[in-house]
Amino acid sequence: MPRTNFKELLDAGVHFGHLKRKWNPAMAPYIFMERNGIHIIDLEKTIVKLDEAASAMKHIARSGKKVLFVATKKQAKEIVAEKVKKVNMPYVTERWPGGMLTNFPTIRKAVKKMGSIDKMATDGTFMNLSKRERLQVTRQRAKLEKNLGSIIDLTRLPSALFVVDVCKEHIAVREAKRLGIPVFAMVDTNSDPSDIEFPIPANDDASKSISLITDILCQAIEEGLNERKMEKDKEPGQKDKKFIRKELETKDIPAAIIEAIVEDEEEEEEVETDDNETAAAKSEEEDIVKIAGETEEEL
Repeated sequence: MPRTNFKELLDAGVHFGHLKRKWNPAMAPYIFMERNGIHIIDLEKTIVKLDEAASAMKHIARSGKKVLFVATKKQAKEIVAEKVKKVNMPYVTERWPGGMLTNFPTIRKAVKKMGSIDKMATDGTFMNLSKRERLQVTRQRAKLEKNLGSIIDLTRLPSALFVVDVCKEHIAVREAKRLGIPVFAMVDTNSDPSDIEFPIPANDDASKSISLITDILCQAIEEGLNERKMEKDKEPGQKDKKFIRKELETKDIPAAIIEAIVEDEEEEEEVETDDNETAAAKSEEEDIVKIAGETEEEL
């Protein structure tokens, strides 16, 4: 069953494209007609693509992975921030920090710096600084909070990226493509959907259009999170990665999403294996010390 209908999309102005002279020929399959020099988007195709994107996002959320929302346009900032906060996903609405994905460790250092400043304020170190130094640290903290505060819980690279305007966020899309991260995006008639794994043909300038598309995707994420919670309650043990892959393949999920999910599962298992090996080595070392002690006593 579709998550939206033709009337809802029409009322939100999702069908309005750009002027004919500003169009991108790659968007031709998603254009219905031209009226008064403006291209009209085919809403039937929008419904199909939106359902595909929502289904894929639901499965990403169900697997416990993160989707990074990027919307730095003036009319999209508040809308995206408000809706994404409810599903506890990371988002960027101020300015895309260059290298955020390709140079992720450096970004994480900046986020950790926020934590160290907060720690200074709680343990009393902050009060030992001079007034000038306190002012500088406070300003630095405010700047970091503005640019990176929304990704404070993003401890590793996201499994997918959602972009409101492909042309404006071209740097984010390029970084995601370089790292093999699947991209979901609202593509208007002036955009190039060829590099986007999940293009959603829609008006990316109207606030109503942005709100409707974002709301549908956030609902899909919420459904995925709720299903994950129910599964955890029923099955306390972890699923085998082969079983996860097989289950995802039966759901008609694109290969890029399946690989991202399974790779993350393998990384988690490797960390657990390393911990188990460390514990085993420690136990073996303790046994050797114990045996050596008993041997000395006997002598």
